[in-house]
Amino acid sequence: MASLNEAFTDDCGETPKLGQDAVLCVADDPKNYGSFENSTGKSDKWKNGFVKWSIILLLSGLSWSCLYLVLHGEVLPSGGLFQLLVLLLIAEAGGQLCKLVKLPALLGMLIAGIVLKSCGFFRLYGVYPDLVIVSRLAVLPCICEACGAALAANIFFGVPWIWSFLIGFILSPISPAVVVPTLLSLKEKGYGEDKGISTLVIAASSIDDILSISAFGVIMSAIFTPENDMTMAILQGPLELLGGLVGGSVWGSMCGYLGTQSEGEWKQTALIGLGGFVAVVGSHEFGIPGAGPLAAITSAFNPVSDKFSSIWAIVQPALFGLIGAEVDLTIIEVSLLVQSVVIFLSSLVIRFAACVICLLDVDLNWKEVLFVNMAWLPKATVQAALSPQPLDQLRETPDSPDLPIAKLLLTTAVLAIIVTAPIGSIAISLTGPILLKKANKPNTTPIDS
Repeated sequence: MASLNEAFTDDCGETPKLGQDAVLCVADDPKNYGSFENSTGKSDKWKNGFVKWSIILLLSGLSWSCLYLVLHGEVLPSGGLFQLLVLLLIAEAGGQLCKLVKLPALLGMLIAGIVLKSCGFFRLYGVYPDLVIVSRLAVLPCICEACGAALAANIFFGVPWIWSFLIGFILSPISPAVVVPTLLSLKEKGYGEDKGISTLVIAASSIDDILSISAFGVIMSAIFTPENDMTMAILQGPLELLGGLVGGSVWGSMCGYLGTQSEGEWKQTALIGLGGFVAVVGSHEFGIPGAGPLAAITSAFNPVSDKFSSIWAIVQPALFGLIGAEVDLTIIEVSLLVQSVVIFLSSLVIRFAACVICLLDVDLNWKEVLFVNMAWLPKATVQAALSPQPLDQLRETPDSPDLPIAKLLLTTAVLAIIVTAPIGSIAISLTGPILLKKANKPNTTPIDS
């Protein structure tokens, strides 16, 4: 016992009693329990890791179970959604591996996609290829046209880059108000229905508009908004896109389910129509104007969508009359017309080329590709609504050096409306029956035995 007390005296400077005091003395000096601390730390680390991954696995399992109960075979290894999720995970892993060896993450993601496609694992079918095509057709021509207009404005006329891209994104959106009624008319007659061309263009047009409007709003904020409001301005576009798609899908699915539970399509049509009206008007009230129209368009893709085509007979004169009233030819400066023509034609050529590239691997012949380009031409609604905004902002400061650029933007937008809206509408109506194949309707006449 004495020797043990002496040992503690040497280490701690005093002779404590055996028991709790001795243990506390040992705990005061890390030298005396280093191995014990290391073993405890490793044990806690493994324990925390086990708990963390157990939670992740349980959440993943529960999420997969929920998806299976709703989508069934789509989340099995042979399903398209399962393959898509695996592709995303492996692409992310490939990107991280490339980062470890100081290579761009993009390289690893591309290699992952190539390997999965080459080995036959990734083969989308059903609705998923259509989603890819719609997204590609909505995004690539829009961005290419905006960049083409920006390059033309900057290189040929010395417009600052930020204003050049503002001009680009006012030119890039097409007009669903012009495209949709003419495509619905062709759809009713069966033209292009064997490949769903009308549905493809209508679906892509809404995303094209949201992308353009969001980019236009962000650039406008960068020019006119204080820096402390920039974060929300940048986030607003993606939030509007996500909110519109999710809200429209949920409302459309709900109306579709309720319609199957009751007799009479007019109830389902009324629900979708009134819901779309509330979405459009309400989104403006809550400061997210891009989400409402997208939600209305998304919710209307169901069996009663044909019912709305008859409403155009009433709405169309009011819509285009109001759009025409927004175009004031007296404010156009003739000296800016040459610049506007160069910018406008440059952007149009690049959009045409980008659209053709998007459809190279799609099951469309050259006539159908040409028709999609015709349908991708009209511009009216967005340009009429947004093009006066920069000039209105600068009218408060008449001496601003940006005033001529705002006038150039407005002139270019008006020129785009005057040229493409009537030509595009006529071209779609006239070339549709020539370029598109008419689907054969099933023969419902009873056959005599």
